Amino acid sequence: MLGRWKEKIDITFIKFVIVGVINTLVGTAVMFIAYNVFHLSYWISSAANYIIGSICSYFLNKHFTFQNKEKSLKIVVKFIINITICYLIAYGGAKRLILWLLSDLPQNWQDNIAMVCGMGLFVILNYFGQRFFAFKKKEEA
Repeated sequence: MLGRWKEKIDITFIKFVIVGVINTLVGTAVMFIAYNVFHLSYWISSAANYIIGSICSYFLNKHFTFQNKEKSLKIVVKFIINITICYLIAYGGAKRLILWLLSDLPQNWQDNIAMVCGMGLFVILNYFGQRFFAFKKKEEA
C-alpha cells in the first residue's frame, strides 16, 4: 500500500510541504496578529505574511526542496515574480469569492475566512510556480 503512494507523490512535493508547514506557522501567526491584534488592513496583514514567509521559503525551497545550485539575480527575480502573481491571484480571488458568498457576515469574519482560503489557493499556485518556473532545472527547460 505505501509503495503505491510513493509512486504517486514525489519527494520534491513532500519537501515542499515540510517547508510550507514552517512558512505557514510563522506567516499565519504574523498575518492574524497583524489583522486581529494590530488592526492592520486585510492587504497589509496578508502581505506581511508573504513577505516574511517568502524570504524563508526562498532559501529553504531553493536549497532543500528543489536543490537549485544556480547563483544569479535571475532566479531571485523569477521567485519574486512567482510569489507576487500567486499572492495577487490567491488573495484577490479569495477576497472576492468570500465577499460574494458571505456578504451577510461582518467584515472581519469575511476577511479572516478570505485569508484562510487565500492561503490554500496560494500554496497550490506557488508550488507549481516554484517547481516549473522559479526553480526549474536547466535540463527541464
